[in-house]
Amino acid sequence: MTYDLKAQLEQQLPDLILDIESQHDEMTIQVSAENIVNVCTKLRDELGFEQLIDICGVDYSEYGGSAWGTKTASDKGFSRAVEAASFTADEREGLRFAVVYHLLSIQHNQRIRVTVRLDSDTPIIDSVTPIWHSANWFEREAFDLFGILFDGHDDLRRILTDYGFIGYPFRKDFPLIGHVEMRYDAEKKRVIYEPVSIENRTLVPRVIRDDNRYIDENEV
Repeated sequence: MTYDLKAQLEQQLPDLILDIESQHDEMTIQVSAENIVNVCTKLRDELGFEQLIDICGVDYSEYGGSAWGTKTASDKGFSRAVEAASFTADEREGLRFAVVYHLLSIQHNQRIRVTVRLDSDTPIIDSVTPIWHSANWFEREAFDLFGILFDGHDDLRRILTDYGFIGYPFRKDFPLIGHVEMRYDAEKKRVIYEPVSIENRTLVPRVIRDDNRYIDENEV
């Protein structure tokens, strides 16, 4: 008998799920931040999702837009990266961030994805380290790269970047060249931080308009 995960979710978590979607044999549910601990506890204890596979952050500030989208052609080449993409205020504000939890049930051979949208100004959510100890480093990574705070985490500090790192590198508004650069100073005999010395620029792909391989013989 096939394990009907959707029916179990609707039965066990009727008032806790904001949205549910099934695609490619994988279930995705969306819950509110205040219910994340309750939902995760039920998923582990009542629905058999004993393993936390991953936790990651998402920045939706430029979702649906692309600075590399080709729209028109001009004497400067195609429009990609020539004009900066524009986004509405609603896309930049509101529930900008999200935390995504990937869970595995070995006994039912099922996976589920849990998503939680967070406020752009104060992206904070309760830690699930009391439920799965493996969440420790995953939450530290999401904090380090996105600036998402996990309330109740025992040791929430950077894990991939330097302790003095400025900003959160996976946010869409973080500059590709960063804010500072570091090097070893032989006189001071230590690593020092300096303002970025390179200039930020946009690379426009080269477009070859005349190519002998594509000339129509009838037009010659």
